[in-house]
Amino acid sequence: MKAVIIDGYVDEPAILGVPPYVSTYIRYAAGALYYHGIDVDYFTIDQVRENNMWQSFNHYEYLIIIGGVTVPGHYLGGTPISLNEINKIFSLNKEPLRVLGGPIVKGYTLTGGRRAIKIESNEIDYLVEGDIEKFLFTYPVSDDFKLNDKSDYNLISKIAPLGAEILKKHPRYPDIIVEMDVSRGCERKNGFCSFCTEPLINGKYRERPLKDTLEEAKAIYNAGVKNFRFGRAANFLAYGSLLNNGDPNIELFNELYQEMAKISDVLHTDNANPAYIVKHKNKIKKLLEIIVKYNTAGDILSFGVESFDKNVTLKNKIDILPEDSLEAIRIVNEIGSIRDKNGIPKLLPGINLLYGLIGETKETFEINKEYLEKIMDENLLVRRINVRQVMAFPGTLLYNIKPKQHKKDFIKFKEYMEQYNHEMIKKVFPIGTILRNLIIEEVKGNISFGRQLGTYPIKTGIIGKYNLLDKIDGVVVDHGSRSITALKYPFDINKATVDELISINGIGKKTAESIILKRPINDLNDLDITEEAKKSLYIIKGGMFYGKD
Repeated sequence: MKAVIIDGYVDEPAILGVPPYVSTYIRYAAGALYYHGIDVDYFTIDQVRENNMWQSFNHYEYLIIIGGVTVPGHYLGGTPISLNEINKIFSLNKEPLRVLGGPIVKGYTLTGGRRAIKIESNEIDYLVEGDIEKFLFTYPVSDDFKLNDKSDYNLISKIAPLGAEILKKHPRYPDIIVEMDVSRGCERKNGFCSFCTEPLINGKYRERPLKDTLEEAKAIYNAGVKNFRFGRAANFLAYGSLLNNGDPNIELFNELYQEMAKISDVLHTDNANPAYIVKHKNKIKKLLEIIVKYNTAGDILSFGVESFDKNVTLKNKIDILPEDSLEAIRIVNEIGSIRDKNGIPKLLPGINLLYGLIGETKETFEINKEYLEKIMDENLLVRRINVRQVMAFPGTLLYNIKPKQHKKDFIKFKEYMEQYNHEMIKKVFPIGTILRNLIIEEVKGNISFGRQLGTYPIKTGIIGKYNLLDKIDGVVVDHGSRSITALKYPFDINKATVDELISINGIGKKTAESIILKRPINDLNDLDITEEAKKSLYIIKGGMFYGKD
């Protein structure tokens, strides 16, 4: 028996699955099949596109596509599967059992500001509305299966370690980062946000036993992958709270991070509820201290602020008030804004802002600006701010309501965010910051764009042409609104190209050419360049320093 899994990529509030991320769906589906002795092949949808593999799967017994985007995003490492592509694959491969799973079965849309549509196709044998791993675990050995069945952590403990083997078949192996599952659902007991798909997809809040989490992590490590992200949680900081009367579980976090640090090159997290942070302020600070002690720099706690407009938060049942959001940002900055030896902050908040919500008015945009300016005025750091138009999915409160859209105001706000993000990025990644192991994912002209492995790593344009998937160390020399410019590290003025030199503040083309003509250079004071140019050269850490600082 052979099965093939096609990774159409997922992107949910509590999980990433577009390369270099690998979602739990893929590993658990593979693990369920491996458990029954079924051999599994694995391809990403980008591999299918690039190699024209549309009708290459008729010799398999199982053809499984997993995908679904429930939050809008922009992707560098891959493009999520489209509904047309799903139908194309299934229609050209009629021999195997054709199965569709993942959040896409709850509704399909790839664009924010739109209502999702239900999937309907005669080309699908089984549309699995429950957990794909539960179906694949039951179907091969029993007729007693249900398409809406949920899995539990007893099942996952059996199959997750087995599923680690599928990672070896990823086209970017071993330079991938896996989403680690620690909890499902949302721990809130006072209702859910108007737009949230987490309770729809994952049901009642439950937590995975720590020993099972660590066992799977060790299996992933043994499979050759050492990059982990606690992304599969609506509120990671609440992990273990069911064992601790709802309070943060300091003892559990200490064991989790001590053990994970032993097997990790990258150790990051993602979602955190700012209301939970404020409610448990003192204990949360202890958790944050544990994270900062063991994690990899550049880590983020993503906050579902959604809006700083109190009226909007109340009408959409968002579990945080504006001032509390601001306080949560302060708390994470207090503990996490320290920098590692490369100059990168250890742990910062990220903010999600949504538009198209119930109760939104033109004033909402101004209120959001006011709070963002407060963050800047207090010199607080925010690693990234995602500004999105909400997606409405069947089963959510928002789906049956059509709030008034303010598209012109949204466009103006996005324009405002360009300058705001530019200033914030300059604070987070000042000139001279060193970025290790940037993986090249795109080359345009004489600039190679790469990212580190981690949570929302910043897009970095490195001057020069490098090969795709090369690993390059870079030193920051300039900033955009969504990206930064870097030179290959260590920087050597006696080997630098004209393009590299003119990317440095204070150096134009004529100055760059004069520097090249005077090489070798042993002392910057011998050069007829501005003080700004000298200062820029001095602060490029790791470069060849000349003269006195």
